[in-house]
Amino acid sequence: MFDHINPPPASAFKPNLKNWEDHSLAAAWIGHATVLLRIDGMTILTDPVMSNRIGIGFGLVTGGPRRHFAAALTVRELPPLDLILLSHAHFDHLDRPTLSRLDKNVPIVAAHETLDLVRDLGFRKMTELRWGEHTQVESLKITAHQVQHWGARTFFDRHRGFNAYVIESPKHRVLYGGDTAYHEHFRDVGKVDLAIFGIGAYDPYVASHATPEQAWQMANHVRAEFVLPMHHSTFRLSYEPMREPIERLLTVAGNDVNRICLREIGATWVMN
Repeated sequence: MFDHINPPPASAFKPNLKNWEDHSLAAAWIGHATVLLRIDGMTILTDPVMSNRIGIGFGLVTGGPRRHFAAALTVRELPPLDLILLSHAHFDHLDRPTLSRLDKNVPIVAAHETLDLVRDLGFRKMTELRWGEHTQVESLKITAHQVQHWGARTFFDRHRGFNAYVIESPKHRVLYGGDTAYHEHFRDVGKVDLAIFGIGAYDPYVASHATPEQAWQMANHVRAEFVLPMHHSTFRLSYEPMREPIERLLTVAGNDVNRICLREIGATWVMN
């Protein structure tokens, strides 16, 4: 409601959407877990959170963490969407104010027992998936995978699901990792072109969020050709310094550092 009042600083980069529809595989990091993907003619938005604050709404205001940098795109600047992916119900991944401003004709794929949180917003096609289940959205196959996390939005709704997703087109495979601590379930996923993993909020929450080193290990479990780190440098959700996650990831990557395809909010990557 009051996002225009005292907004956070702009991100250092602005996504380059020139010729966006011509790309076979591309990504732009909007901030936190919000990634704009282009996969074989389809545009996907993951966990759209473009509000300046996240948390419980109190009338006209939101009580919760404030962005350190504004979302790299506004809702109005987004290209036409073909799919919205929701990994789980936490406020920094499922933001009702953002969803309320998106096109209600865009399909949503979400974790089981979470769509009650958005059903009143008017979306016309919504699908819930449990681990191992899949659905088809035009040319894309979306499969839900197990993660090590938790799904409750409040203290009283622990029945909610929490997913990672493999997005498959005839040409490409992308893993969107959602929120997860380290686990070895992704070893069964197979090779992907792009793996998107959270690398922040591990201090002291390592039981729910992977460290950068653990995220790198999981990216290697799926033999990811490229790795897109997210869930860092946007909201302060834990105690590690804001820049520590990306610095640690770059260090652990070593000679493979060029596999890390996006490092700054607002940056854009295209697979050549």
